[in-house]
Amino acid sequence: MTSDTSDTPTTPDEPGHGISRKTLLRAAVAAGAAVPLLATGSIALARDTARSSAGRTLPPTPFCDDGDDPTPDQMEGPYFKPNSPLRTNLVTPGTAGTRLTVTGYVFGRNCVPLSGVLLDFWQADNAGAYDMAGYAFRGHQFTDATGAFTLRTIVPGLYPGRTRHIHVKAQAPGEPVLTTQLYFPGEPRNSTDALFDPALLMNVRDAGGGREGSFDFVLNVDGDEGPTDPPTDPPTDPPGGTWTAGRSYAAGDRVTYGGGAYRCLQAHTSMTGWEPPNVPALWRAGT
Repeated sequence: MTSDTSDTPTTPDEPGHGISRKTLLRAAVAAGAAVPLLATGSIALARDTARSSAGRTLPPTPFCDDGDDPTPDQMEGPYFKPNSPLRTNLVTPGTAGTRLTVTGYVFGRNCVPLSGVLLDFWQADNAGAYDMAGYAFRGHQFTDATGAFTLRTIVPGLYPGRTRHIHVKAQAPGEPVLTTQLYFPGEPRNSTDALFDPALLMNVRDAGGGREGSFDFVLNVDGDEGPTDPPTDPPTDPPGGTWTAGRSYAAGDRVTYGGGAYRCLQAHTSMTGWEPPNVPALWRAGT
């Protein structure tokens, strides 16, 4: 863990440094001032500050959190359902509500982007209701090779006792699951919601007829900074037996399930509902 002296804010243009949520919040509280805001009213993340102040395109690996404060966890709540569909777009034709696109990256605590991280999102609809009969406004995806993700959805509606929020579970391959929630800046109920955490505020801005948000997760794991070799095909040491839940699989691993053979496409920890036939993004049929 870094010392408090490492939290001295630096400008977005300073090589190798970024401005973390923690730095901004701590500095604001210490000074007795308001949290630094962009014109849109959201906490100024380093990569958004760099873009808005200089008009530049974001670099492939953006400024990340300073690494000593992983994204805090929050309660799952009563509306989680397993087996969500693999998709990045939760909006269907005729969906009511203000369109929202959330982008960001997932980093390890050493500021290395994490690829193949499972992100499972769920939220209320425009009226503040959760779909418990089906999978409306539920979906999972995996970060790409740069650690990036994109979620297309709507601004969730309100329901009694809570401010606006989006639920998410994040799991790096073979690592524990982080369960948390993302919040919207400037919401009146933020001050009365007992679960609200300003460290989980997204950056949100108006974009045409919709809104755009950004958030970077920092998981409590170390990212791999070195190059990795692709799996051999066939693997040199394929696992034996059938697919089982709760096991860590690596890309290239082979299993059997329901009498069929499958090869793992992305490293992950299996769970009930992710049987090979159900998740073609994780398993390919055939030897």
